[in-house]
Amino acid sequence: MMTAMGATRMHADKVQTDAALVRRLLAGQFPQWADLPVEPVASYGTDHAIYRLGDSLAARLPRNWYATRQAAEEAQWLPKLAPHVPLAVPRQVAMGHPAEGYPFDWSAYERLPGENANGTIGDLVQAATDLAAFITALRRVDTTGAPPRRRHARGGPLTENDERVRGSIAVLGDRINGHAVLHSWKESLSAPAWEGPEFWVHGDLLPGNLLVVGGRLSAVVDFGCLNAGDPACDLQPAWNMFAGDSRIRFRAELGADDASWLVAAAGCSTRP
Repeated sequence: MMTAMGATRMHADKVQTDAALVRRLLAGQFPQWADLPVEPVASYGTDHAIYRLGDSLAARLPRNWYATRQAAEEAQWLPKLAPHVPLAVPRQVAMGHPAEGYPFDWSAYERLPGENANGTIGDLVQAATDLAAFITALRRVDTTGAPPRRRHARGGPLTENDERVRGSIAVLGDRINGHAVLHSWKESLSAPAWEGPEFWVHGDLLPGNLLVVGGRLSAVVDFGCLNAGDPACDLQPAWNMFAGDSRIRFRAELGADDASWLVAAAGCSTRP
């Protein structure tokens, strides 16, 4: 979530930013952009504050230490993945460094056109086909040298998150149907573990990380969870985007078997 200086923080370790800070960073490190208008982008994300820089660029400033590796990994891997996938991905154009009291490396990207996929998709069945094609293409890319998958990261075995999930269910108490959730979790844990090769997984295919132009998916952004792992992880849009015919199409296009479907239903989107 991007907020201005002084606004309420979701977590105590979040670094606050504002447009004035971005202007100072630009003036000191990228003076060719120092006169561009700087406009904050409203976002529900918690890892980065995002600012438009004029009409064609955007600055991304990590808001906590665990998001700081993303820009470097995207700079390394997205140029290699981009030629192989049918939807656009971000292109980094500069890497900034700590200054003006801001403690982290930060980055600038070309702005991709479009709106996020929350309520903007014209044909969900077509979107299911398009997103499945992106995932299929991503899986075909060689994973040699892929970023190491950290424990509890997306794309790992569900057993790594068993204690955390049960603890969360207990903490939520009567705010959820804990019995039903625990039953579903246990059912997913019983699915056979993935024993095939690891594939590239985006790991965070939420509607907010998908862009839409003219009612159709056009781009995938935010590769902060990119790693090689269990491909079931990228089936999560079946529940957070699709339903009915579009969910059926999504599963069919990806050829997801029952075990993968169960694992995906458990919520492979647990955060590191």
